[in-house]
Amino acid sequence: MAGTTDTAEDGAGQGLVAWADRHQIALYVLAIAAGVAIGLGVPGSPGLEVAINPVLATLLYATFLGIPFAALGRAARDGRFMAAVLVLNFVLVPGVAYGLSRFVADDPALLFGVLLVLLTPCIDYVIVFSGLAGAASERLLAASPLLMLAQFLLLPVYLFLFIGPEGLGVVEPAPFVEAFLVLIVAPLTAAAATQALARRHRAGARLQELMHALMVPLMMATLAVVVASQAQLASGAAGQLARVVPVFAGFLLVMALVGSLTGRVFGLDVPTRRALVFSGATRNGLVILPLALAVPASLSLAPAIAITQTLVELIGMIVYVRLVPALVPHPRPTRTPPS
Repeated sequence: MAGTTDTAEDGAGQGLVAWADRHQIALYVLAIAAGVAIGLGVPGSPGLEVAINPVLATLLYATFLGIPFAALGRAARDGRFMAAVLVLNFVLVPGVAYGLSRFVADDPALLFGVLLVLLTPCIDYVIVFSGLAGAASERLLAASPLLMLAQFLLLPVYLFLFIGPEGLGVVEPAPFVEAFLVLIVAPLTAAAATQALARRHRAGARLQELMHALMVPLMMATLAVVVASQAQLASGAAGQLARVVPVFAGFLLVMALVGSLTGRVFGLDVPTRRALVFSGATRNGLVILPLALAVPASLSLAPAIAITQTLVELIGMIVYVRLVPALVPHPRPTRTPPS
């Protein structure tokens, strides 16, 4: 009887997870709405900023658990993909970002926020969404430390080129280092340790299953906390923030084509090309929040702009999961003519 009960409970749990996966868009919208309601209706909601890193680190831990670490060594040695990722994100993307930022160049706060987000490639939930589209997500995970280091070094350079000395002066290294340690190193190490435990003990495997089941709830919690912490600021600048929405949507459209063409130029296979498209399109809106929160008061819209980009991007990722396989399809098998 106990075994039957356990089986029934497991089946019910799997059904709930499958239901959440099917309805994740609606659930994310619900989480965003809850964040807005809390942010606007609860006094002291901006204090939720302190919860952003813990909830995001937990989400990334669950994300990294889904990546086979045994494949990372091989992925890290893929020099062609690594070169393509660097060229796309740090040569081609800056040109696209500069061009799109001209639409808000008359507003220094919007200009800074747009460039801050578009110049920093994503290293977190891109792994999940790319995997759903049949991309080589393990290569994106292997590239994450390199992408984080490169954006840390190059972001001040591009801000100086695109904005001037005032853009260079607001980039503090401490928030970047903190984000790298808290949001990359710690979750990645914990995920690797959990996978190693799972190979020897059932408890590790059960933990992996639990975190997989919590992926959608964790994303909901992250969105709710982040939106609630910035809702009051955003509500007072809704008109300004509306101007950046078409900029971020346009970026997704342009980068779908640029990423696909870049993958073709570098001669990547289909799963790796798809991964490259996702890498070029997704930005580091959540991970750079510590940096955005540390800017001077004159640029205080930066966190709200980063959140706006994340919300636009999440909608875009749902489209990308269906668009990218059509844009980068597997080649049709050639038929051998009958002899």
